[in-house]
Amino acid sequence: MTNEWCGWREATERALYGPGDGFYTRPGGPGPAGHFRTSVHASPLYAEAVATLLCRVDTALGRPDELALVDVGAGRGELLTGVLAALPDEVAARLRPCAVERAAHPRGLDPRIAWRSELPAPGSVTGLLFANEWLDNVPLDVVETDADGVPRRVLVRADGTERQGDPVDGADAQWLGRWWPIPPAGGIVPAPDAVSPGLRAEIGRPRDEAWAQAVRTLRAGLAVAVDYAHERDGRPPFGTLTGFRDGREVAPVPDGSCDITAHVALDACAGPSAQRLTQRAALRALGVDGRRPPLAMAATDPAGYVRALSAAGAAAELTDPAGLGGFGWLLEPVGGACAGLLGPADAA
Repeated sequence: MTNEWCGWREATERALYGPGDGFYTRPGGPGPAGHFRTSVHASPLYAEAVATLLCRVDTALGRPDELALVDVGAGRGELLTGVLAALPDEVAARLRPCAVERAAHPRGLDPRIAWRSELPAPGSVTGLLFANEWLDNVPLDVVETDADGVPRRVLVRADGTERQGDPVDGADAQWLGRWWPIPPAGGIVPAPDAVSPGLRAEIGRPRDEAWAQAVRTLRAGLAVAVDYAHERDGRPPFGTLTGFRDGREVAPVPDGSCDITAHVALDACAGPSAQRLTQRAALRALGVDGRRPPLAMAATDPAGYVRALSAAGAAAELTDPAGLGGFGWLLEPVGGACAGLLGPADAA
């Protein structure tokens, strides 16, 4: 890693995806599961829910001869592996699973899974595109207000040292004005004629563009993004940029030693036909329910009761509104067939 000053977007790109030495591209690394726990790693119920959604997409599309499942930001292929195990044989026989991941092909992966470093070509996919905690790792720039309250791009070195650069202008300034005004709506509001130094924001425009490109790969079907998210009326006044290493949150140092992530403005990513809801609502619509089995079952089927109790605990973790259940789901149908597959957006 070099130690020159640059914006966080450039620094993160090198730190996470640098050829041969990036956090995600370094040979022999453990992958995301070695550093943080996603819904995919929490329980096989998550892959089973995605399999249920894929079957709904398949039915809505009239059971095409070839059905695609594209996993964007696939890690080591854990989600695709779980979905393949959960699908009915008839659907699995027509499925073309594809992992999009910049890390190298992992050993021992199911040979049915195609592995590629870039998204498929526009309009080449019929089926489900699923991006679980991908957008939060799409690099972006950070801004901070100076002593006069002017938003300036934050420059950083590989050791994490920061300084302020030039004022934000052009398309990035327009994005901030529309999606993350400073001070943020619902955040710190300065007194009249007062300045607000030290407020921070993350320019999500690269994520909007990345998501639009992902959606364009579909000829017909459904695109789903799942991530840490915040809304325009509640943007955090000091941003969300952080790091993770070995299961712990750490300072975001762009030297390749840690994951660098920031929450996603899913409302800015959303297209005109998109639906947004919480993971709790989405998983409940897909049959994941954290309710405990009836106690009477323990007397009639003790083994079944233990299994059901374990599943209820896993479901409760996935749907906990204070944890994984609070994640945002963005669903974008391409073509009318796959609209409304999870019911209304305000479902509980």
